[in-house]
Amino acid sequence: MDLLTDRIRDDMKASMKGGNKARLGVIRLILAALKQVEVDERIVLDNERVIQILDKMLKQRRESIRQFTEGGRNDLAAIEEAEILVIQDFMPQALSVEEIDAMVSEAVAESGAKSVKDMGKVMGLLKAKMQGRADMSVVSAKIKAALAE
Repeated sequence: MDLLTDRIRDDMKASMKGGNKARLGVIRLILAALKQVEVDERIVLDNERVIQILDKMLKQRRESIRQFTEGGRNDLAAIEEAEILVIQDFMPQALSVEEIDAMVSEAVAESGAKSVKDMGKVMGLLKAKMQGRADMSVVSAKIKAALAE
């Protein structure tokens, strides 16, 4: 099995050799976050867990961008955006809007959800399938819209 952590380490070596300091810095942040989880939880990470950690890092950066933009600190927002691009390189192929819409419709039908109160059922079906492939806040909004109809 091709481990994502190996791919990240290989990319770190390539960035070191290529002199790409900005990318190298972000990759080191990723590896530090992965190592932290391994040490804290005393586990060896599989690809699914690595994707969850990367997804959390993306969420943190999106939130930082929002706050920096509101605070008029576009310089800091640009740094976070650059980090997002590097992190996304290690994520699975993102789902298209059409794919997300189809999966939401399918999950709503499968779960028998009738109202926004049933949102948890739908989210439960989709979370594992979409982890790291879609912004879950966008998915959540689409589920609400589908259940509000």
